[in-house]
Amino acid sequence: MKHTERFEIKRAELFDDLVAVTAEFLRAHDVNEKAANIVANSLADHLADTWGGQNINIPKDYQRKLAARELELYQAFTGHNHGELARQFGMTERSVYKVLKRVRERLRRNAQGHPQLFETS
Repeated sequence: MKHTERFEIKRAELFDDLVAVTAEFLRAHDVNEKAANIVANSLADHLADTWGGQNINIPKDYQRKLAARELELYQAFTGHNHGELARQFGMTERSVYKVLKRVRERLRRNAQGHPQLFETS
């Protein structure tokens, strides 16, 4: 398979996935099928028109997901439920203590005006 053919296949897969997932998300938010498909295809067209020809690397963004999970654990903490959180989040109690300490430190630094903490959106 030629190099250009591979990119054409990847491009088609990307846009097909984008359209399918966008339509699915819209339907999950009570948008009717026809409108969901129109919006999904319009989004794919917009991305192709706006970003077409650009070389873009989309990172996995594991750090953002990890920060969101840690914040979720912290918000579920009641002061005495380390064991319960360990089971719920599939980790050891020692790890729960470490996460809580890390989140407290991030929140403290955030309160002092340091940016880029818990940016999950």
